[in-house]
Amino acid sequence: MRPAMNSVVKIKKQRDWKRWTIHLFPIPALLIYGMFVVYPLFAALTYSFFDWKGIVRGDFVGLKNFKDLFTLEPFSGLFWNAFGHNILYFVLQMIFQNGLAFILAYIIYKKVKGSEFLKIAYFLPRLLSVIVVGFLWKLILNPNYGALNVILESLGLEHLQKAWLGDPDTALISIILVNCWYGIGFGVLIFLAGLQSIPKELFEAAKLDGANGLSMIRKIVLPLMVPSFMIMTVLTFIQSFEAFELVYAMQGSQGEPYHSTDTLAIYFYRLAFGGSAGGSTTAVGLGSALAVVLFIFISFFTALYLRYMQKKQVDM
Repeated sequence: MRPAMNSVVKIKKQRDWKRWTIHLFPIPALLIYGMFVVYPLFAALTYSFFDWKGIVRGDFVGLKNFKDLFTLEPFSGLFWNAFGHNILYFVLQMIFQNGLAFILAYIIYKKVKGSEFLKIAYFLPRLLSVIVVGFLWKLILNPNYGALNVILESLGLEHLQKAWLGDPDTALISIILVNCWYGIGFGVLIFLAGLQSIPKELFEAAKLDGANGLSMIRKIVLPLMVPSFMIMTVLTFIQSFEAFELVYAMQGSQGEPYHSTDTLAIYFYRLAFGGSAGGSTTAVGLGSALAVVLFIFISFFTALYLRYMQKKQVDM
């Protein structure tokens, strides 16, 4: 009996060691996450309470940086200008990106001829780097030799030609529409997954009750697609208020022309790393305050929306 007991104890120790070994695998990922995500968040919070002379930390000033961000010009005006652009970013993405993504997902779900090709074609832009997409569309929208103006000229629509990224009225909208083109494939996949999770028996029962295409979408598809819409709304909201890479690739960090393409992330970059008033000076304290405000705003409204949608789902 003694050797058998030893064998059982040995096997148990091996299992315990394997169990603990499995828990060690996430540690490198957690260290990287802590270094590049958690630490910068706490560092920004700390920096926002101090005065800064360039990149040299000065005296503790409490909430002064937050006060200056909202009340002191030109910082206050630039902040609310960028905030309005982020709101517009979110609204247009919800309408064009997510609206079209749902329509395309429904077409693919209905197995229209060529739908498999469409599924691949709409997701292909997502495989490209955002920076590559930005530089590509910057060339396409060039007022002199860009493909868009050349096509308009060949179609006899010269009156529609514009300096798309040089006109304050069209610069931000052009960037947002490019972002929609880039992100629509991801939305199609999310909505398609939601459609495929709906039991086919519900559609068959609705047909027997005389439901047509529109009433079927309104009464069956949309209520059961609430989780998918919730996911896309949250992701779109976060992405809209963190918009940086595409704007930077297409227009740089100055929000040209005339701050018409400023977003909060671009404005933060300019405050923290130089050019806060169009020059090369830095405002690390103000930039950190802006980063904290942006983090709190996104976290609060995301949590509020998720809470509301979960309650609504329970009521349904």
